[in-house]
Amino acid sequence: MNVLVIRLSAMGDVAMTVPVLRVFRAKYPDIKLTVLTRKFFAPMFSDIENLEVFHADVDGKHKGILGLTRLSKELKKLGIDAVADLHNVLRSNVLKKLFSFSSIKVVQIDKGRAEKKALTRSQNKVFKQLKTTHQRYVDVFDKLGYPIDLDDHVFPEKQQLTPEIVALTQNSKKKWLGIAPFAQYEGKTYPLELMVEVIERLDKEDKFEIFLFGGGKREKDILNNIASKFKNAISIVGKLSFEDELKLIGNLDAMLSMDSGNAHLAAMYGIPTITLWGVTHPYAGFMPFDQPVINAIIPNLTKYDQIPTSIYGNKLPPGYEKVMYTIEPEMVVEAINKL
Repeated sequence: MNVLVIRLSAMGDVAMTVPVLRVFRAKYPDIKLTVLTRKFFAPMFSDIENLEVFHADVDGKHKGILGLTRLSKELKKLGIDAVADLHNVLRSNVLKKLFSFSSIKVVQIDKGRAEKKALTRSQNKVFKQLKTTHQRYVDVFDKLGYPIDLDDHVFPEKQQLTPEIVALTQNSKKKWLGIAPFAQYEGKTYPLELMVEVIERLDKEDKFEIFLFGGGKREKDILNNIASKFKNAISIVGKLSFEDELKLIGNLDAMLSMDSGNAHLAAMYGIPTITLWGVTHPYAGFMPFDQPVINAIIPNLTKYDQIPTSIYGNKLPPGYEKVMYTIEPEMVVEAINKL
C-alpha cells in the first residue's frame, strides 16, 4: 500500500504533520507514505522511514489546472492507493476530483470552520477549546481505515551536529535557547523593543547561548543588529541550511516563539517551547505538539475580551494593536528560567 499525504503549506502546518506520521509509521511499518509538499519542507521528514517526499512545484510545472493534471498523473504512476488530504484547499480539491476518475479513495481534513468562526467572532463568542490540528490530522487517517493514537508517539533521538553547526555554536556548554521573534502578522508578533528587553535580561544572566531565528533580508538585518549588542546572542539567519537549522533546533534546551512555524518545528523534536500569543489563542487548536498549556503566555483577556479575533492573526480590530504589551518581559524571562 502507498498512502499519499497532502499538506503543501504553511511551514507550521506541515511541521504538525510530523508527529502524526511518526505514529502512523510505527503502527503501519509496511505501508509506504508519500508526502506531497513543497521541496523546501522535505528535511522535516528525514527521521521517518519508508517515507518519500514528492515535491509540489505549484509555482512552476504544477501550476493551474493543467499543472495539477500533470501532477495527478505523476502521482498515479507511484501506485497511490489512498489519499489523506490534510490541507483541503482548492489545489487538493482539484486533485481529489482527478483521483476519483481512478477510484482512489480520498479523505479530507475537517477544518471545523463553523466552530472556529464561533470562537473568533466579536459578538456571542463561543470561547472553548477546539479539537487540535494534530487530532484533525489523525481523524483523516481514521476515516481512511488507519486508526492511530497520538499517545503512542515517540520523539526521535537528537541528531548529531554538523561541522557547520559546531562552528556556529562553538559547542557552547551553556543552555541553548532559541528565540524566534517574528510571525506572519503583526497581531501575533511580540513588540520588538520588548523582545530586545527579554534578550538583554537573559544575556545578563550569562547562562544561555541565545540563537535568533528568522528568514528574509529584513529579519536578517534586524537580528544581526540585535545579536551585535549582546555577548550571548547569535543570529543564524542565512548561516545554515534548513536541514542544519532543524538539527540545531532539535538540540536546543528550549525555544521561545510566537504562534508561528518555529514553535511547531521545535515541538516536533520534543523541545520545551514557550509561545507568546497575541490576537490568536491556543483554543483554536494550534498549540505546539505535546506542550503543556502553562507554556503558552497569553495577553490580558479581561482587557481584550475579543481575543481570539481570528485564527491566523490577520484581523486586528481597532484598539487591539497593543495587546501583547500586556505580556511583560519579566513574565517571559521567568517562564524561560522555570524551564
